[in-house]
Amino acid sequence: MMQSVAGQTRRAVSATGAVMVAVALLLPAVAHAQAQNGLSNLFGGIFSGPNAAPSQAPTGPGGQTGPLPWSGEDGASGHPLMTAAAIREAAGNFGNCVAGMWPDAARRGVTQENFQRFTAGLSPDLRIMDLMDSQPEFTKSIWDYLDILVNDNRLAKGREVLAKYKAQFDATEKATGVDRYIIASIWGIESNYSTQMGDRSVLQSTATLACIGRRQAYFKDEFLSALEIVNRGDLRPEQMRGSWAGAFGPTQFMPTAFKRFAVDGDGDGRRDVVDNPTDLIASTANNLKKDGWQTGQTWGFEVVVPQGFNYMLADRAKAMTIAQWEKLGLKRATGQPFPHPAEKAYLLAPAGAQGPGFLMLQNYRVIMKYNPAEAYALAIGHFADRLRGGQPFVQPWPRQERELSRTERLELQQLLAQRGFYKGTPDGQFGGQTREALRNFQASIGVPADGFASSDVLDRLRGR
Repeated sequence: MMQSVAGQTRRAVSATGAVMVAVALLLPAVAHAQAQNGLSNLFGGIFSGPNAAPSQAPTGPGGQTGPLPWSGEDGASGHPLMTAAAIREAAGNFGNCVAGMWPDAARRGVTQENFQRFTAGLSPDLRIMDLMDSQPEFTKSIWDYLDILVNDNRLAKGREVLAKYKAQFDATEKATGVDRYIIASIWGIESNYSTQMGDRSVLQSTATLACIGRRQAYFKDEFLSALEIVNRGDLRPEQMRGSWAGAFGPTQFMPTAFKRFAVDGDGDGRRDVVDNPTDLIASTANNLKKDGWQTGQTWGFEVVVPQGFNYMLADRAKAMTIAQWEKLGLKRATGQPFPHPAEKAYLLAPAGAQGPGFLMLQNYRVIMKYNPAEAYALAIGHFADRLRGGQPFVQPWPRQERELSRTERLELQQLLAQRGFYKGTPDGQFGGQTREALRNFQASIGVPADGFASSDVLDRLRGR
């Protein structure tokens, strides 16, 4: 799923077993189309936006199964290209739009015969418009999200996969220096080890998004890249099935990411990241390596943050050496010493002062390039550690806290704006700007400025 146009659109829609969990608290509000990696929906709208649809066909009111139809309603984003009228108009021109991409496909080496063969019979999947603009009312907390993704069943499957493909992991680790447990973690969290990859045609999904909706330029590149893949013969169209945003395969590659990172691991002349474990493992590792993976280094450490700590320092832009963090009172939760005090790290406090802290290293930033959601990257790193034989996190999460609904998140932003702390447009999506505003408000009333959106903070904004 490698990186995509915005590096964040990658996760827009994945079909991962977790697809349906939202973590609004922790994601950057990116234009979800995420195109690169698939865990999209996992976060249900948190990402941005998009989110993925369940990989299994839903059951209708009468018990019948099949894809849900488009709602016929305007998109929640309010974008002019997402109005019902604009969607219908674009859908009516779908055939002309696809045909009009032939010159671009030809410039990429796609033959006219293959262009006609692979586009024949394509029709728009308008249900994608609802998925692209979905804004779930409720989201899950970071701890619920981790509970769902890092569980005993998935860990057991991961250990089986590591043993079954030991030779492939050995060769890839030797060639790239990328940790096998991270690769296995991505495989497990993205698709539950190839059991939940999504069932939408990548050609149909990307063609739909290239011709209809608010991200046409982005998805035109994805659609043309998908045509290049089938034209070259790396994959067959029937293999390219995945999320509504076009992410496919066990580790959810977007077509453009496939072009950048997929490799022929076994020398058979094809780059098959769907059904060939050797190519899949090698390609996922190549993605991480090219994104800057540091061999022999971990992703980060769980840390105990001292009472009275200045949480204004918990910011990705405020990296310091571990030795400097130690001087501020931070210690590893396990009680062990930090192995490399000169390494630079930043502090992440996903549940504020009530929960555990984490010092994040360069490899965590690399995972964030794969999917720009902090919750996702934390799950990947922790799952990898557990596969390696590590223990659960030491410190408890504030499970007594409830997640704010979208209505309450919107109200919180509006109240912050009224008090002069928030300068953006309230939308119910929490990103860095909201957290910064929240920290500044908390500092102004003398409570830990941890940026954690609790119901207590909302009550204080309401003046209660």
